[in-house]
Formats: sequence, C-alpha cells, structure tokens
Amino acid sequence: MTPEERASRSARAMWAQDVASRGMGMVIEAIAPGRATLTMTVRPHHLNGHGICHGGFIFTLADSAFAFACNSYNALTVAQENQITFLSPGRDGERLTATCEEQARQGRSGIYDVRVTGEDGRTVALMRGLSRQVTGRHFDEEETGDA
Repeated sequence: MTPEERASRSARAMWAQDVASRGMGMVIEAIAPGRATLTMTVRPHHLNGHGICHGGFIFTLADSAFAFACNSYNALTVAQENQITFLSPGRDGERLTATCEEQARQGRSGIYDVRVTGEDGRTVALMRGLSRQVTGRHFDEEETGDA
C-alpha cells in the first residue's frame, strides 16, 4: 500500500465516524500523508452576534483539517494542544478552506500548521496543532494483504 493510499483509506475510516465534521457541512477536498484540506460554507447558524462566523466554527474547521492530516498514517492520533489566531472574519455564505501541513513528526508527537482562508484568498485564521499518537489503527492492514 502506498503512503497516499494509506492516507486516503485512513481518511475514509475517520470520515465514516466523524459526525461533527459532516454535520457542520465540511468536505474533504484533499488528503495526503501529513496533509489535508477541508472546506465549509458559512451558514446563518454559524454566525455570532456580530453577524460573522463564530470563531468556534472556524476553529472546528481548522481542527478537523489537523485531525485528518495527523491521522493520515493509519495510527490513531489526537490533539495534544492547539493554538489559533483569528485574523479576518468569515462571512455568511462564504466558503472557507482549511489547509493543514505537517511541520515535524517524531516518535508519537507531531507539529502541524493550518491556514484557514476565505474565498478571496485572505487569511482568516492560523492554527498550530500538536498531535500525540495513541494506541490503535483506523484499519487492519494485514487483513487487506497490504503491508
């Protein structure tokens, strides 16, 4: 199994269980080892009292991209710490894109950077996520005959 196939299969296994991301209307646009891109269109129920996308929803989009990137090796991986900086508001009806890229991965720990952008390319938020691998896999590679 190639690393790209492993990443894709891990994403499919996670997506099947990810009620939160699907429920928010997210879409996986791209997946590769240590990388993921997810999108979400801002809907009226995502808006805060200022009429802009609530930061919690932007964070959730970034966190989901982070989750799919750091789980792309068929090893169960969770967030250990995340820090986000909001730079520009998300607008009603706008499609936001969260692109996550692995910066470092050693042992059970990883560092990932996520950029959330608006439709016009502006940066909406930047997030750094620290990951920690835990026990388990998304699928059994031995049963598929792939190693």
